[in-house]
Formats: sequence, structure tokens, C-alpha cells
Amino acid sequence: QHHWHPHRILGRMFEKVVIIDCRGHLLGRLASTVAKELLTGQRVVCVRAEEINITGSLYRNKLKYAEFMVKKTNTNPKRGPFHFRGPARMLHRAIRGMMQHKTSRGSAAMERLKAFEGVPAPYDKMKRMVVPQALRITRLRPGRKFCVLGRLSSEVGWKHASAVKMLEEKRKARDKAYADEQRKQKRATSASKVAAMGKISATSKAALVTHGFA
Repeated sequence: QHHWHPHRILGRMFEKVVIIDCRGHLLGRLASTVAKELLTGQRVVCVRAEEINITGSLYRNKLKYAEFMVKKTNTNPKRGPFHFRGPARMLHRAIRGMMQHKTSRGSAAMERLKAFEGVPAPYDKMKRMVVPQALRITRLRPGRKFCVLGRLSSEVGWKHASAVKMLEEKRKARDKAYADEQRKQKRATSASKVAAMGKISATSKAALVTHGFA
């Protein structure tokens, strides 16, 4: 996995866009890191939001979300708050809650964020990063309970888990076929290179080695 270490200097852009693979990250730690980077001007795309982890058991988190879903505008519930069910929208809301999103600066920062379930095109062909300080494996003590955001979303009303799973299986099959083809081409290139080196004289071979071509 490629590691992405967020920069602490405000007001500078370091990458055109950063694609974060959310699998195995803790929701709050990931959201706080992404929020800080969005405010500094970095564009961020979060993929595989359904694989995010949340500390605490599934039962505990379902109870907390049930309490949240009760909250509404008494006179007109259509005014909010809105209870998003999809993992990507839950992540989006967590990040939004960590900045002043109603100011012009916060609104501009939120426009730099994209979040998706699965890995849609064109991000499936781009390098994906992880945020080391937000990974569950480095931050949660072994034996502590945690749950997966996609499972929680399905329990509270998200209906697209099976569709995302099917698309992800197809994407992984395409990626495996591409990787196998690349390895095959690399082996063929290496074999042809060895064969070519066997056909030239020792003097020519020494010259090639000297200049870094063999």
C-alpha cells in the first residue's frame, strides 16, 4: 500500500488530487485528517467507504444511530437533520462536521471532497493511498470491538450493498487480469533480454554493463 502523510503547512497544495482507499481506516480519525487537508486546498477522493471501521460493536453503533434518527425538526421534519444511510454520505457528513461548512472557506473546502462506495472509474486506474495515522490496525488495541460502516449502513436502511459487492468483484477480477498480463510481459522482456545478451560478444557486453544498459 502507498502511504500518504498529510502535510501540516497551511495554504499549500501538494498533489493535484489524492485518492484515499478507506478500507481499514477509523471513521473519526480519517475524517479529521481529510477535513484538515481540504481546508488547506487539497482535493481528496475517498473510495471504498463501505469498508471503513468504527470503534465499538455493531449493536452499540446501531443504538447510537437509532438515537440520531429520532432527532428531527418537530414542526417540519423535511427541514432536517437528514439521516444519511449510505457509507459515502455518512463519511461526507462526518467530515462536514469537522469544519465550518457554512462559511465560504468551509463551503469551498467541501467542494474539494468526493466520496464513493466501491472504486468507480476513473479512480480504479489511479494510485490509491492510505493514511497511516488513521488505520485501525495501528490505532485500536487488539481485542477491542469494532464494526464495518457498510454493515451498519445496511442495518439502518442502505439497500445497495449487494450491488456494490458485485461491482467490486468485477473490478478486482479486471485488476487481477491486468496484473497477470503485466507480470507475463515483464517475464517475456527479461527472457528476451537474457537471450540477446547471450548473442553478443564479451567486449560489447562489458561496454553495455559499464554504461548501465545491462
